[in-house]
Amino acid sequence: SGLIGRSWAMVFAAAGFKVKLYDIAQQQLTSALENIRKQMKEMEKSGVLKGALSAEQQLALISVCTDLKAAVEGATFIQECTPENLELKKKIFSQLDLIAGDSVILSSSTSCLLPSKLFTGLKHVKQCIVSHPVNPPYFVPLVEIVPHPETDPSTTERTYALMKKIGQSPVKLSREIEGFVLNRLQYAVISEAWRLVGEGVISPTDLDLVMSDGLGMRYAFIGPLETMHLNAEGVSNYCERYAEGMRLVLNTFGPVPEFSGETVQKVNQALSEKIPVVPKVLDARRKWRDECLTGLAKLKTQMKSD
Repeated sequence: SGLIGRSWAMVFAAAGFKVKLYDIAQQQLTSALENIRKQMKEMEKSGVLKGALSAEQQLALISVCTDLKAAVEGATFIQECTPENLELKKKIFSQLDLIAGDSVILSSSTSCLLPSKLFTGLKHVKQCIVSHPVNPPYFVPLVEIVPHPETDPSTTERTYALMKKIGQSPVKLSREIEGFVLNRLQYAVISEAWRLVGEGVISPTDLDLVMSDGLGMRYAFIGPLETMHLNAEGVSNYCERYAEGMRLVLNTFGPVPEFSGETVQKVNQALSEKIPVVPKVLDARRKWRDECLTGLAKLKTQMKSD
């Protein structure tokens, strides 16, 4: 019932599903419910609450439980949201394996742990899958669906259909791969950003501006492959025109950074001047970020309907 668990609960409740939020401490659950209520009321007031139900109707769909067996009784879909710790997640799934029925889907929110490390050896491995959300899932709809080598295809299809039904944007990976897809793309960008700042080519502030006021503007609506397609007379034409230049640039990329030393200090100083590392300031900036994401989501929905 941490940040990700609360957000998932809100997403499912917005779609009209009954949700049982499980945690080992009652106080944690009480706090989670208070947080969810506050968020829903604020979003309802500002007109950005998801779904056709009122905040009170959605809140009525969410109950809490400190007993795992009672929490999963009657469930059709279980979304695990524990911290990114392999042993902790394996422990939870081994417990679920003992009490789960043969039709329930066992899904993990992990952002980087491979399904083969999480689910191998479980009796219900065919029902296991990774459904990796983007933080926070309520505002960012993408979900990466990653199967274990033994996951039944019907588990993948049912998970995909459910994610579509609750308003998320699921993508299916044909097999597991380190970092899945989102983080592989993200780390590629971070890696080159780190090198450019570390080599003194550009300041940390200006580097972020290249993304927020440059690439990010188009990537909010279309991906890199469609960008290629539209920036020439189709992808084939783009490759004819720019392949040589791309290879030339890509061959100048340096090794994978260590993410330590002087560059850490340089980037940290620049970002700390802009956003001091103080809980109150960081929380305010995160709130601003989420408001921006909410506004962008509304705009995208509106543009799709147009």
